[in-house]
Amino acid sequence: MRRAERDASYVEFATSRRDQLRRIAYGMCGDWHRADDLVQTALVRLYVAWPRVARHGTEDAYVRKILLNAAIDESRRPARRERPTAELPEVAAAPGVAVEDRDSLVAALQQLPAQPVAETAAELGVTEGTVKSHTSRGLAALRGTLAPVDS
Repeated sequence: MRRAERDASYVEFATSRRDQLRRIAYGMCGDWHRADDLVQTALVRLYVAWPRVARHGTEDAYVRKILLNAAIDESRRPARRERPTAELPEVAAAPGVAVEDRDSLVAALQQLPAQPVAETAAELGVTEGTVKSHTSRGLAALRGTLAPVDS
């Protein structure tokens, strides 16, 4: 594949997936500005690997994995780390923050069209059972929220 053809196929792919990737990134981080940054990072990394990825036909899965890794990298940045203080806060932090993050990642990845449970589990690095249980809990919470109120 010549460079011009490669660039054209990359631009077509990036243009057609940008909005979907932005929604997925927002589901991962909860902030549209950070989501834009994550998508930009993912698309730059995808461009570097484009010849190899396009040849194998795994563009969608590869860019979602890059997006997930970029979100994890972003959350690990030193500027986002806790800083020691002289006094401890009086209120303890809510337990299960990491679980909530994982739940939002599972929810974001499950919104993808035709996303198999096995692929979601592989992208998150968890078992299929974990994805199924998180999906089940999320659906139960939605049913409780959306259930009609009997008067």
